Amino acid sequence: MGVERQHPMVKLFFGLIATDEAWLEQARARIAYDFSPISKFSKVLPFDQTTYYEKEMGIGLVRQWIAVKSLVCPEQLVEIKRYTNRLERHFSEDGNRRVNFDPGYVSLSKVVLATTKDHAHRLYVGKGIYEEVTLHFRRGVGFVDWPWTYPDYRTDEARQFFLEVREELLQQSQEMKNSN
Repeated sequence: MGVERQHPMVKLFFGLIATDEAWLEQARARIAYDFSPISKFSKVLPFDQTTYYEKEMGIGLVRQWIAVKSLVCPEQLVEIKRYTNRLERHFSEDGNRRVNFDPGYVSLSKVVLATTKDHAHRLYVGKGIYEEVTLHFRRGVGFVDWPWTYPDYRTDEARQFFLEVREELLQQSQEMKNSN
């Protein structure tokens, strides 16, 4: 018989897409204030793998991933996604988003994204929120994508960022274990 266990703490990250770097800066400041100081961040990259957001947000969008210092319980992602939906409305002008906040978490085995959109590969986790495993970790290889992985999450920059976040999670987990 299986025994229920508490899932280990995970590393919270945010995938940000913004109309320009000034909006990214405001989003980073808000995340640091609302959640925890930022511990890792990717370079700011052009968001040019899809035109999905252009009608609402315009052209010349920028992308950045950031991770926060504090660890969270994975079940917190539902409320975090609901909160970032409100943040998107707060950061809107004339009903159009200036920043897209996509929260997720990194565990030792995977990268998980929260979304409000259902699809065959997503699981409903409550309160209008779905989650998907976007990347999975393979020893000796690193993070590997799935057929549904978004194009920007397939890039070398994304994989490197998530490997660094995973390493930080390993270090923090070991520190927590040693302090008990």
